[in-house]
Amino acid sequence: MSPAFNGQGYSSHILTIEQIQANRKKELKDEAQAEEDRLERERKSTNAYKFQNNLESRIYATLSKNIADQLFGETGEATIDGEWYVAESPFGDQISWMRQDGRIYVTIRDSNGDIISEFDVPIGDFAF
Repeated sequence: MSPAFNGQGYSSHILTIEQIQANRKKELKDEAQAEEDRLERERKSTNAYKFQNNLESRIYATLSKNIADQLFGETGEATIDGEWYVAESPFGDQISWMRQDGRIYVTIRDSNGDIISEFDVPIGDFAF
């Protein structure tokens, strides 16, 4: 006879049903995550994605070199404060820097003006 009808073992019966339901929910969630991961891997393996990623890397390397050159000039000493505006940047739309108290402060903001990242470096660490 079913525990639902006679009461014996009812709590075990309910716990078993709950466990089966919880396991199924977890399986569905894991399957959905696996499919999402597969689609992301597939997207990243396309030539267009690789090209875009490579191009962005080169642009940001050039941009960072240009900023560093403006920061330290030919003498290795910090020169001017400044900012760059980057259109359609995945990291932000504005990169600004300033010298103060022997440090350089860099701020990266998105198109809304919200700060994405901030960091500072001591100027003296760049002397060779």
